[in-house]
Amino acid sequence: MQAILSVSGISKTYASGFQALKRVSLDIRRGEIFALLGPNGAGKTTLISIICGIVNASEGSVRVDGHDIIKDYRAARATIGLVPQELTTDAFESVWATVSFSRGLFGRPKNPAYLEKVLRELSLWDKKDNKIITLSGGMKRRLLIAKALSHEPQILFLDEPTAGVDVNLRRDMWQLVRSLQATGVTIILTTHYIDEAEEMADRIGVIRKGEIILVEDKAELMRKLGKKRMTLQLQTPLALIPPTLAPYQMELSSDGSELTYTYDTSRERTGIIALLKDLHDASIAFKDLHTTQSSLEDIFVSLVKDTR
Repeated sequence: MQAILSVSGISKTYASGFQALKRVSLDIRRGEIFALLGPNGAGKTTLISIICGIVNASEGSVRVDGHDIIKDYRAARATIGLVPQELTTDAFESVWATVSFSRGLFGRPKNPAYLEKVLRELSLWDKKDNKIITLSGGMKRRLLIAKALSHEPQILFLDEPTAGVDVNLRRDMWQLVRSLQATGVTIILTTHYIDEAEEMADRIGVIRKGEIILVEDKAELMRKLGKKRMTLQLQTPLALIPPTLAPYQMELSSDGSELTYTYDTSRERTGIIALLKDLHDASIAFKDLHTTQSSLEDIFVSLVKDTR
């Protein structure tokens, strides 16, 4: 699939000497939802800020829909909508005025019907004449999205868009994201709610200490790195795991009533058949078993944990 955004060898070192990004390269496919995950301080916001022209890179280049963000800044920036983490708006401006102004900043002709559609989809239409200072935090978050969409961008960056908002608003926002993708808008989001990335994203990127350590289709990532846990409920509690079962590295619950075996689903042999035979040979009977699949959160934690 064609890339709408290409990041090549981007590094950022601040005057203090701190290196926030280290030769990051990344291609974003047209029309996809891409989730960029990473712990606090990993470089997510710095990377987005460079792409959007807010921060200058120390080295490297970025092209947005074929436009270099330095040499052809206006065309590149007009392609992008950004929903930042911070709630930064003119408190005494009305909702309608600030959204209309944002559209005009990019030289777009007036289109009241389009702006009305955006505000209605974000449940802000009945607040269009209200001053921003009177809005709740959740409504201000929606307003940031409306401003980012005001000039009809092809790429929308959502930097922690649902931080601090209620469950209903999160659901509304992701419904809007899906509808935007259906119209061809490319969505790039950072989020601390990994369940959102697991539900919404087509691809996942993981950044740690300023470096991209993984980019993968979500389904393939779950297949390759996901593990399953099989829990056996024993008929008779155990005090210790028999030495013959040591190779399976099983876990025994504190009350001795459950054994848990973790296995890699991508391997040709999971070891389950051999395990069941060895359990039988050790005269360990179980009355029930169930399996659970690793979530994206489990995978994320294993990828970004500090290995120093």
